[in-house]
Amino acid sequence: MSKKITIAIDGHSSTGKSTAAKQLAVKLKYVYVDTGAMYRAVSLYALRENLIVSGNLDSKKLVASLSKIKISFAYNKETYSADVYLNGENIEKQIRTLEVSSIVSKVAEISEVRAKLVEQQQAMGEEKGIVMDGRDIGSVVFPDAELKVFMTAAPEVRAQRRYKELVERGDDVSLDDVLKNVVERDRIDSSREDSPLVQLPEAKLLDTSKMTREEQFDLLVTWAEEAIEKA
Repeated sequence: MSKKITIAIDGHSSTGKSTAAKQLAVKLKYVYVDTGAMYRAVSLYALRENLIVSGNLDSKKLVASLSKIKISFAYNKETYSADVYLNGENIEKQIRTLEVSSIVSKVAEISEVRAKLVEQQQAMGEEKGIVMDGRDIGSVVFPDAELKVFMTAAPEVRAQRRYKELVERGDDVSLDDVLKNVVERDRIDSSREDSPLVQLPEAKLLDTSKMTREEQFDLLVTWAEEAIEKA
């Protein structure tokens, strides 16, 4: 497998995109980039700067602050994956809360935010040999990716998975609130004007509702090997 390709994995929240993408990158010895973490980093910045009041985001102030936001990734030897940093601070744990999840789709709607992050993402993938997951990777960031995958699952299944993760972390949340968040994020992600979440005709559909992580991974590896062979 000397040839390097670009792999774009898009889909709904809590489908296991990041886990699958990380595993695939390790298998192929590719670079993995969690674009969702980048939008979460901006969301955390907005929360810390009190740019969200009563659930309303001050998008103008956030756009004016974009030059102050520096996002980077660094390899974590303990987790064997990359942690996201905001202005030099490791925020990997802070960005995984329900509070951040509740606003990240609103932040991702802002065209100026998307433009800033897409530019960074495209620069990361110039040399190929990359696995990137998000909402618009195949449609906007890497429209020429050799392998495009769209991951989904029933909202109730995704909410249960997310709820389990949050409870295991020690967060005080209810399953009902998590389900509402999942459904609302789907609505915002799919209906926004700038780079909405869409399943492209050429993308391979991976419905994880009734699949184990091992089954998901095996199928992704098969698809990747086929795409590399064709490249």
